Amino acid sequence: MRRVTTSMRGFWRALPTEGRWLLSTVVIQTFGRGLTLPFTIIYLHEARGFDLGVSGVLMSLIAVVGLIVTGPGGTLVDRFGARAVLLTGLASMIVGCTVLAFATVPVVAAVGLVLIGVNFGVSFPAINALIATVVDGDLRQQYFGVNFALVNLGIGVGGIVGGFFVNADDPATFTTIFLIDALTCLAPMALLLGPLRHVHTHVAADAEGGGEAPAIGYREILRRPAVLWLTGLTFLAMFIGYGQLEAGFPAYARQVAEVSTQVVGFAFAVNTAVIVLLQFTVLRLIRGHRRTRVMQVMALVWAVAWLILGGAGLLPGSVAAVVGVLAFMGVFAFGETMLQPTVPAVVNDLATDRTRGRYNAVSSAAFQAGAITGPIAAGLLLGHALDGWFIAVIVTGCLGIVVLAIALERRISPQVNGVLVEGDADADADETRSLAEPTGDDRA
Repeated sequence: MRRVTTSMRGFWRALPTEGRWLLSTVVIQTFGRGLTLPFTIIYLHEARGFDLGVSGVLMSLIAVVGLIVTGPGGTLVDRFGARAVLLTGLASMIVGCTVLAFATVPVVAAVGLVLIGVNFGVSFPAINALIATVVDGDLRQQYFGVNFALVNLGIGVGGIVGGFFVNADDPATFTTIFLIDALTCLAPMALLLGPLRHVHTHVAADAEGGGEAPAIGYREILRRPAVLWLTGLTFLAMFIGYGQLEAGFPAYARQVAEVSTQVVGFAFAVNTAVIVLLQFTVLRLIRGHRRTRVMQVMALVWAVAWLILGGAGLLPGSVAAVVGVLAFMGVFAFGETMLQPTVPAVVNDLATDRTRGRYNAVSSAAFQAGAITGPIAAGLLLGHALDGWFIAVIVTGCLGIVVLAIALERRISPQVNGVLVEGDADADADETRSLAEPTGDDRA
């Protein structure tokens, strides 16, 4: 079993070769996502002229379709392996971005967003299952955190470039960024078809040897109280978190705080900078602590962030509004550094190798469900100028996460909750000392 390390160098050295390959294209792929993520609803509403409420519903299609396909996707991961499912999802993403790039009516935009939703629905359980297969033990939590930092690095850089490049009065600028988003998907496809072509989940390997398909199904998984509480927590976190980053935040920033698209792009850059700079430090600080307690701190940090954004809306078009929008993203990002290493780690520590795809599909379904209701709620509330109620709903949701995390803690073991056993702590102390000693290479 590989254990958590205490430095970035130690983490990289502890990774298997396959784990390093998996991290190698994260920034490239997410750069394309960053180009479009902050500006999709602006593209639909301002560049294409769709009603804000309609735009919110269109944005929710990604999550609706993702929710529909994530269950079958998890089953396919356990039956045929994560690599094949990932390749299918990436192909769907390429076509979807291309269609959306040239959409001038809501129906065509809906087709593109549906195909993008297929990718998100099947890729989430597939990539998490692949990571959990390649990286085991305590190293998983750290891997999920570092992977998240790289994801945000790509998204942040893409957001900066997109903020300078897109022009709400020129739809062609949006066409360009969606085509670039499609092209960046070719990098992970090449990786899966090349260096990682022999990597399979354990179940896929067993199936090739004549093993039976996993017997446990979703009904049995959802009967576990821990899964139910964790699913509810994930849903609420997505509703008030990432569902709003794609819809509620940019719409509020533009329509209520009245900041420019450049400021929106810079806000995502601030988000990235905080995550990249703090993620490894946060990983060290939370290591050995109960993951549910970390989730509670995260929720309170998020509540503060949304209150800051609400304050920015009280001074529209001012320097204070710009500062508030940027500060919101910084504080929100600090909370994100606590969420991403914990929830996926709990999910995969609850699962077995034969059920990993299904467990991650349940988590993905909660993610998609929160992302469905998030944009819809934002579109309806902000479309009717109920910006105060919008902030109130989000802050209340943050407090709800605290309650759910307390309930979850009572239903999982200390080990699943991230508490180190004595053997792990002793081994890591030995590793720290060994890393501090110069090696032959270091002395040379």
